[in-house]
Order: sequence, then C-alpha cells, then structure tokens
Amino acid sequence: MSEPIKLRLEGLDCASCAAKIENSLKKEGFSSVSVNFVRKEATLEGNMEAARRVIRQVEPGIRVLDASGTGRAAEDEESSGTPVAMIAAVLLFAVGLVFRYGFAVNNVPLLLLFSVAYLLAGWKVLRSAFLNAIRGNLFDENFLMTIATFGAFAIGEFPEAAGVMIFFMVGEYFQDLAVNRSRRSVRSLLALKADFANLMVDGKLVRINPEDLRPGNRILVRPGERIPVDGIVVNGSSSLDTSALTGESMPRAVEEGETVLSGSVNLNGLLTVDVTKELKESTIARILELVENATARKAKTEQFITTFARYYTPVVVGLAALVALVPPLFFGAAFSVWVYRALVLLVISCPCALVLSIPLGYFGGIGKAAKTGILVKGSNFLDALSAVSVVAMDKTGTLTKGVFKVTDVVTKNGFSREQLLKTAALAEVHSTHPIAAAVREAWNGEIDLADVLEVAEQAGSGIIARTTDMEIMVGNDRLLHRQKIDHDTCHVRGTVVHVVIDKNYAGYLIIADEIKEDSAASVRKLKELGVKKVVMVTGDSRGVAESIAKQAGVDEVHAELLPEDKVSVIEKLQQETGGKGKVAFVGDGINDAPVLAMADIGIAMGGLGSDAAIETADIVIMDDKPSKVAVGIKIARRTRRVVTQNIVLALGIKLVFIALGIAGEATMWEAVFADVGVALLAVANAIRILR
Repeated sequence: MSEPIKLRLEGLDCASCAAKIENSLKKEGFSSVSVNFVRKEATLEGNMEAARRVIRQVEPGIRVLDASGTGRAAEDEESSGTPVAMIAAVLLFAVGLVFRYGFAVNNVPLLLLFSVAYLLAGWKVLRSAFLNAIRGNLFDENFLMTIATFGAFAIGEFPEAAGVMIFFMVGEYFQDLAVNRSRRSVRSLLALKADFANLMVDGKLVRINPEDLRPGNRILVRPGERIPVDGIVVNGSSSLDTSALTGESMPRAVEEGETVLSGSVNLNGLLTVDVTKELKESTIARILELVENATARKAKTEQFITTFARYYTPVVVGLAALVALVPPLFFGAAFSVWVYRALVLLVISCPCALVLSIPLGYFGGIGKAAKTGILVKGSNFLDALSAVSVVAMDKTGTLTKGVFKVTDVVTKNGFSREQLLKTAALAEVHSTHPIAAAVREAWNGEIDLADVLEVAEQAGSGIIARTTDMEIMVGNDRLLHRQKIDHDTCHVRGTVVHVVIDKNYAGYLIIADEIKEDSAASVRKLKELGVKKVVMVTGDSRGVAESIAKQAGVDEVHAELLPEDKVSVIEKLQQETGGKGKVAFVGDGINDAPVLAMADIGIAMGGLGSDAAIETADIVIMDDKPSKVAVGIKIARRTRRVVTQNIVLALGIKLVFIALGIAGEATMWEAVFADVGVALLAVANAIRILR
C-alpha cells in the first residue's frame, strides 16, 4: 500500500468545488480520497502528479502544492475578491441606481455603469465559468451565476444583473471571513509546538530545532517557555500551564522525577529535563496529527449531503429549463417573464450552504472538544458519540487513579516479608502494569536483571517467572487455581496479589487504589444527559470492583474478566440496545485495546493510557478525567443539533424560494439571499459551536 499524500489547495473557496474535486479523484481511481474544504487540503493514495492534473482539470483556478509532512495548514489566503474592487463595484452600482431612478438617464450610460460594476464584482466568477464550461462542467455555481446574470442583461434588467453579482461577491467575501475565523480558532489549538529547544552540551546551552532532539538529550526549559518534547524532570520544580493539552485552567505542579508533556508552558521555575521521546512521538505531535486528520473521517450526514448536492443542482437546473420553455411554448405565456423566473431558479440551484456548513459544523465540534482536552479522531465518531445510551468503564486508571500502593504484606508457610517482596519484585521487573510498579516500589531494593531468565505473562491473571534458582508465580486467584496451588481466599478491601515460590504458597500483598475525585460526578452527569446505563467492566476481584462501583454510583458491575470476557460483555450490551443507541467503552490499558475496538465508541485515557489503547480508541481524553466523557457527549449532541438546524435552514429556505421563483414572487435579489445569504447564516450558526 502506498503512503498517503497531502496536497494543499490554494484558492479553494467553494465548498461544492471541494466535493466535486473529491468525486473526480475517486472516479479517476485514487483510493482513500478526502478533500477537506475547511483545511483546504486533499489527502489520497496514488500518484501526486496525476492527482494534480485531475484537480487542475476540475478547478483550473486552484494552485496545488505538496502539503505532506507540514503538520499545520498554511496561512489563510485573501478572501474571494478584494475589498478595493468590492467597494468600487458598490459605489458604481449606487451611482447607476441614482442616475436611473433619480435622473431617468437613458440606457447606454446606465449599461456602461452597471457593466463596469458587474465586471469589477464578477471577473473571478466569469473567468472560472469560462474555464469550467470549456471542460463541460455546466453545473458549477460560477457558470450558473454567469448564465443567470447574462440572462438578466439580455432582458434589460441591468441593475439586477450587476446587483446580483455584487451581492454574490459581498456574500462570498463575508463567508470567507467566517470560514477563516473558524480555521483560525482551530489553528490556535495547533499552535502548540515550541519554536526552539535549549540543548545542554558540555555545560553550554545550544538553541536547536525541537525536531533534532533525541531520547537521552538533556534540555533546559526557562520560565515562560513551551516544553518542546516529552521528558522527565531531573532538576528543578515549577508549575505548568497544561490548558492547551487538557483544557484545565489550574496549573500543574511538577518536581524531580515527574513526567512533563510537550506543549505545556513552564510558568515559573527553571527545569532541567531529560528527553524521553522524539518530537514526532511526543504528546503534542500526537494531538496535532489527531486533530488535523479528524475531518478526513466523515460522518454519515456529511456523506449524505455530498451525495445529495450531486443530484440537487442538476434537478433544479432541469426545473429552470422547464420553467423557461414550457409556459411560453405550450400556453402562449411571455418568454421574458418565464425566462426571468428560470434565471431566479438558476441562482438558487447552488448547494453551497449545505456543502459548506455541515462539515464546518463538525470541524467546529472537533475543535471545541480538543480545546477541552478531548481528541476526537473523526466527525463520524463525534456523530456516534451524540447517540450514546450505554457507557461501560474500566476500573483501574479510568474510575480509579491507577496509582497503587502496597498497604499490607501477609506471609505464609515460613516465608519472610523480605523474601515475599523481593521475589514478587523480581517477577514483575519487566512489567509496565501499575500493580507491578507498586510491587517494585514496595521492595525498593536492588534487583539483578540477569537473574531473570524467563517471564511469561498470563493474560488477565498474572506472571510466571523463572530465575537462575527458582520459579515465581505472582497473580490473582485465577492463576493459582489454574496452577492448583493451595492458598488463602482473602476477603479484604483492595487488590490481592498472591506470591508462589517453587510451587509453595508464600503469602499475598494487598494493593489499594483510590477512586478519582470526579468519578461519582461523571456517572451522575452521564445520567443527567439521559445515558440509560453506566457499567463497570474490570478484571479485578469482585469485592474490590463492587466497592469502587458503590462509591462511583454505577448501575452494573462485571468483575474478574479476561480481555475476551470484556468483549463479550460489550457485545451483550450492544444487543440490549437493539440498535437504538451506541455503546461506549472507556479504558486505558493494553488489555483494553480489543474492547476499545469492539465498542461503538472507544474512549481512551490519554495520560495514563497505553499507546495501544490510544491508537485503538476513537476518542482520547488527555487529562484522564472520566467527567470528560459527559462533556464530550454534550459537545457531540450540540454539534449534531447545529448540523440539523443548518440542514433544515438551508433546505427549507431554498425550497420556499424555488416555489416563490416559479410563482413569480421572488426576484433575483431574493434568490441570491437564498443562496449566499443562507450560506452565511449557516456558517455563523456552525461557528457558535466553538464558543
């Protein structure tokens, strides 16, 4: 499979043109094609030069540039038309109106005035119409506007011809301003990359590009500077502004030994940081990639509108032809009257309001979610999130802090506390699980890695390790039952980790985890939003799970589950919804990856979460707060509501004006409002999501 390529489409100022480019590329055999009007980019698989050739044929006025690897969109271009030309056209048009209605000047000077105003306002439209007509594209909005205004000139309606083109130009100008404002709002989120890094080399500071940093490098971050890459603080303490990453306004205190994330701003102290990840693998790069690529995954509504627009314009143009010809030819009506009515329909026939405002609405929703620390990987997932009726949550790291501590050590069969802790730490030496980290921390002594010869992880139950002189089993009841080891059945509050040395039961560790402060509030907010059921799905013991569930207020508990058991629970919940709602799963561990993929919506905790969980999930919560699930659903529902409003607004007004145009009750001025004016209203409505 070839690598996807990105093309920057400079001059793409028409939403229906973006849809047309996408359809043309698909017809030419390109795969994974997505043209993003809001970001002015095309993403596809195939030959770049061939793609450029197709785009230029469809839209000759567009400059096609290579955008692969840029990481961020180029700066906004000028709006369609220039203010100088627009102002001059408006002034000439006003003078023409005064001469016609104030002084009754004859038609030749009027024709000259209105023609100059028309050309100033519409030269770009006329040029595009001419080039598109040569290529046989007769359903382009520029061509339709040209035919409509030429027709108005032909029947002597000079003011309307010029006025319609000027109104169209002004509408396009303000529409571009509105779209660019939305682009800038989301781009402000993307302006998180540090411009430089202070690399420490032989006691000196060298300013370098963050892309050149490598794991093991040591950097200095001064107060007020942005942290360029992920790392660990080795000297100093400070407060960090992480609002751009997590949406939280409260500064986060960091000190030696703590992890810092790229994109955070160092507020006060001087920090020495050891780099742990290259820029392309750091948190900020992951956020940029997720947000920038999100609009490539389109919601069903967007796909429907794109298909609808393909048929809407030809149908209305055909209707205009019937209106122009049928009454005069079959009923003896005046040609001028019915041709004028047909011209009105031509102006209404462009579906720009729909094609532009729907993706812009989803783009705004994705941007708003990102600003609150919720990364949505596609507008299709935002759509699905709005329909969630059941939320299933993992326990460890999701509802609880995932920060474990050994609270008690119980020895059996003559083994000492020191033996128990050391052998358990030896078995867990290579594990990244939070419980393993707690065991190693409790031992807090030296471990010789060379002693560990073999480690076999038992999914959902524990670890069996072999050293130079013994076999160690560390895990839950399930592991010991499977290995037929006699042991205590403990009814204690906390997670129990049994330890077996050479088939002899050595005792157990009690490991406790705290519930997150906002877990109960999260469940309460979900129910306030109308979520029918909140379920806990965990591999932990039933006693621990039920204790946490009671504190959080969840409706249902499924405990002591293997990864495949979690998948079965989600499948059962999906069957219970009967297709009338979506099932979301919230998790953070490697063992959650299968169930994150299985759920209708997979939501991963991005702070503590494993890379596998984050890659598999559809949505990532950057600050690990379960309450953000309710926030995400709220944003998704608001986005869906605005998108629906725009569909009803655009279609409703257009259908009304089509009827009025056929009845002779709508002028071309009003028709332009039905086209450009409705697009402006829909765009303004979509931008509300960002507030």
